[in-house]
Amino acid sequence: MALARRPFRAAAKVSVVAAAAVGLLAPGVVVDRYGDTAAAAASTAAVPGPIADWQHERLASGVDLYQGSVSGRPGADHWTVTVRANGAHLAAERDAQALAERVRGAGFGARAEAVAWPRGSDRHGVIGVRVRVGEYDARADADAERKALAAAGFDAVSEWTGADGVPGTGVARVKAAIVDPKRYRGALKGTYGKGVAGRETVSAMASGGDALLGVNAGFFVMEGKDGVPGAAAGIAAYDGELQSAATDGRIAAVLRGDGLRPEFKKLGTELRVRAGAASAVVDGVNRVPGLVRNCGGVGGDAPTQRPQHDVTCTDPDEIVRFTDELGADTPAGDGVEAVLDARGRVQEVRARGGAVPEGGSVLAGIGAGATWLREHAKQGSAVTVRQRILDERGRELKLGPQDDIVNGGPELVRDGKVAVNYAADGIEHPGDPSFAYTWGIKRNPRMLLGVDRQGRMLLVGADGRQPGYSDGLGLNEGAELMKSLGAVRAMALDGGGSVTMAVNGKVINSPSDGTERAVGDALLLMR
Repeated sequence: MALARRPFRAAAKVSVVAAAAVGLLAPGVVVDRYGDTAAAAASTAAVPGPIADWQHERLASGVDLYQGSVSGRPGADHWTVTVRANGAHLAAERDAQALAERVRGAGFGARAEAVAWPRGSDRHGVIGVRVRVGEYDARADADAERKALAAAGFDAVSEWTGADGVPGTGVARVKAAIVDPKRYRGALKGTYGKGVAGRETVSAMASGGDALLGVNAGFFVMEGKDGVPGAAAGIAAYDGELQSAATDGRIAAVLRGDGLRPEFKKLGTELRVRAGAASAVVDGVNRVPGLVRNCGGVGGDAPTQRPQHDVTCTDPDEIVRFTDELGADTPAGDGVEAVLDARGRVQEVRARGGAVPEGGSVLAGIGAGATWLREHAKQGSAVTVRQRILDERGRELKLGPQDDIVNGGPELVRDGKVAVNYAADGIEHPGDPSFAYTWGIKRNPRMLLGVDRQGRMLLVGADGRQPGYSDGLGLNEGAELMKSLGAVRAMALDGGGSVTMAVNGKVINSPSDGTERAVGDALLLMR
């Protein structure tokens, strides 16, 4: 599936009147999901039904909601069985061919399918090869074949091909909120709910804040083994206060003032603590010392200091700052903590795990970080922490008291062109092509944020992982969709089961978990 602009033809029977009315699509232009971009542009055939019958609702002056679907060829999708090698969906060509031969030798009709990097990516050519068996109309038939393969000693899973990301297949049910800052008198705010730690549903945050519209925002820690559940996994700032350090160099949305004109920047953070003449690096904010979710940290993290999505890097020697917005006690564990009052005076040095004083903060250290705190953060002494947010050119980004930052990734559109960088954003895992394939190339639920040439903000959600209803979008498909809607800059927010859009506190999409997921933070369009 590729999304492209192509001439409208009467035989297409596609309604784009509502979208064209506000300039989402140029008059006479539709978004196409049939074949690849070049073929679609050159084809003289009728448009086969891409964005089907946008439904339009005006939520407020300057806020328009569009709902529709993007579809491939009728009957193009089916169930199949993927045979995995060492738990991976993709393998190198030689290994995949050898696996296919073994499957055939066991009496099954296996095929090897090459998977290429999508157009508009930083990578090119074949990413890997998958091995599959059969095509079935019903999942039960695919499951029966999967069980037979398992009995023969193969690791196999039933899969719906609509999720593959192959041109001309799949369906995505899409909701697009378009906000014109010239007409809307409210504000877009980032919020973490009741505390930086912990999770809350988008609808609860939207209802509590009396928001017109709410969507899920950045990546966050899901489980205690990876850090503080609910805390951001990447940079986060609310009301001008940094609450999580950057996944170094990853894209983020900066919301200044009323937040209706998002700025998209690749950010890093620098933090240092000083006590007298001594200073040390502060490795993070509001996270478990030693655990760096999505990596991209500083100071000797393993296995890498580069962004690696859904990977938790480690560091045995760290200092981490906790703010009083944490909303919970600091995590217990080895090492020590220096408890600071609002003036930066050390109230006590204690074992790790305890309350953060109102208006104050806590510095938690492990390994060499704990040693530094014991030596320099003496009770009654003054300790200062300097925090800097830097853009990709090394320029400092200063926040005002109403400014927010939410993380996400990858970047999707830059200067009006599709620009998905799998490597720099940590979606490509060295030696593991299956991660970029399953997380980025395959279709999944997505929440996307962008701005168009007229300065309007685009909040676009696509349901996914629901065969027969909605498969979602691959990252490049999401980028193509945002470009087709006029975006000149766009990025992905958190996706998967987190994808939620709520209007007046009511969820209007179909979350893939089957119920609304509690998330770390949200973007709320305040009245």
